[in-house]
Amino acid sequence: MNGSRIAAIGHYQPARVLTNDDLAGLVDTSDEWIRSRVGIRTRHIAGPDEPVDELAAHAAAKALAAAGLAPGDIDLVLVATSTAIDRSPNTAARVAARLGIAQPAAMDVNVVCAGFTHALATADHTVRAGAATRALVIGADKMSDVTDWSDRTTCVLVGDGAGAAVVEACPPGREPGIGPVLWGSVPQMGHAVRIEGTPPRFAQEGQSVYRWATTQLPAIARQACEKAGVAPEELAGVVLHQANLRIIEPLAEKLGAVNAVVARDVTESGNTSAASIPLAFSKLLEQGALRGGEPVLLFGFGGNLSYAGQVVRCP
Repeated sequence: MNGSRIAAIGHYQPARVLTNDDLAGLVDTSDEWIRSRVGIRTRHIAGPDEPVDELAAHAAAKALAAAGLAPGDIDLVLVATSTAIDRSPNTAARVAARLGIAQPAAMDVNVVCAGFTHALATADHTVRAGAATRALVIGADKMSDVTDWSDRTTCVLVGDGAGAAVVEACPPGREPGIGPVLWGSVPQMGHAVRIEGTPPRFAQEGQSVYRWATTQLPAIARQACEKAGVAPEELAGVVLHQANLRIIEPLAEKLGAVNAVVARDVTESGNTSAASIPLAFSKLLEQGALRGGEPVLLFGFGGNLSYAGQVVRCP
């Protein structure tokens, strides 16, 4: 019951980059229009032969390598995704098969944009309870599969990618590296962000999401810090769901994390749903913007109008 920590993290993005100018050739839009409204410049798009479990496996392999672990060291695989085409085998089982992980518990978590932070909390609880020793927690989405590329209100937002973390028990006497989760939802407003229909398509009520995120979520994010016993001004980093720069910046400002590095990966990756938080977190670590042991708030929000956040210590 010593708690858990993130031992390592990794990310993966497809090679193809789609610019705003590229999109202007598909729909009635422009680089200036997109940047002024959502802050996005580019996004990565996977090919038809790159399923979401392949994206997830690439990120997970990088996290395993960074942790110095072998596939056999993992006994739980959690994949946060809402864009898997097949229902069974689930994405987690396919990732385990790709990596050669034998006999893990393997589960998908579908909380859309808040999926990774939900999955991270689930891994933390599982390790604390002694039901797992080491977990791979992956956020992976291929939003290009569920996007109407003729709808300029949604196609300019999305990208594909994956991020993964290795979660393990803290050594005896060490402070837990994953703080208590604060999570919840507004189910009566679940219609505000949707992936539904046949074929499934992403749609949202942008103004409703913007108002909810910028007015309701700052107080909730502060509560996540309070649960961890960390004041916002003590945070070294803030990694919010990378939905829209016009949501990220006011939310971070209202949080009061005046000394924190704020992730703005949305500008080059777009909205990658469940992948966005681990992807952005991994990049900040890779760039040296954050150092081992520093406190960082991870806070996911969006689909189902769900949210989940916790303060973690950098690996």
